[in-house]
Amino acid sequence: MLAGTRDTLAATAVAVASSVAVAAPVAALTWDVQAAALPYAAGSSVLELVYFFALAAAYARSDMSLVYPVARGAAPVLVLLAALALGRLPRATEAAGVAVVAAGVLLVRGRAAPDARGLALGLGIATVIAGYTVVDNAGIEHASPIAYLEIELVPVALAGLLAVPRHRLRAAFGTGPVLAGSAGFAAYALVLAALDRAPAAPVAAVRETSVVMAVALAAVFLKERVTPARVTGAAAVAGGVALLSL
Repeated sequence: MLAGTRDTLAATAVAVASSVAVAAPVAALTWDVQAAALPYAAGSSVLELVYFFALAAAYARSDMSLVYPVARGAAPVLVLLAALALGRLPRATEAAGVAVVAAGVLLVRGRAAPDARGLALGLGIATVIAGYTVVDNAGIEHASPIAYLEIELVPVALAGLLAVPRHRLRAAFGTGPVLAGSAGFAAYALVLAALDRAPAAPVAAVRETSVVMAVALAAVFLKERVTPARVTGAAAVAGGVALLSL
């Protein structure tokens, strides 16, 4: 929905603000936030702000069927690499998973007239996703998912509303961005609930199956030229993330 809008940045600002407004009553009814959760929520809020603005820039400048698989698939790899940098040796399945994700990213990128800017944006977004996933995995231990996410996204919503001119916000307001924001909020609340019940790696593996769905949606609704290699690459990204979780 966001990738198909004329003004992606304004639509993203509307989506985040509307999601916060829609979720506010549910957050109030399920409120359970310990003081220990606040530093994590604050740190994740900064990362989420960068994420939303970077995502809007990426969708405005490159194909969703390139940006989304690269961003989502590379993030779990970066989380693993961070763990390795701290001295943990990789398992065989993890090493295989990294190789499969890398191969998938190369297929998604393509060889003919590769979109270097789209690839760079996707990798940048992946770095931010890896960051807020690690932070939220610790923060969610001290709060209920919807309340935690509400605290996290209120500053992001305010920043978006202040950064985008009012006439652009009015023009972007509509059913699509509101639905996109509400669906995105619900989806990540479910991710946080899963992180509260399971390790981050298998949660990420299941979540990243969305890359295959996103490529299919981009072909059908955005009319992007999705080659068989790009579809295969998206499937490889999802499979590689699954290997990382074993």
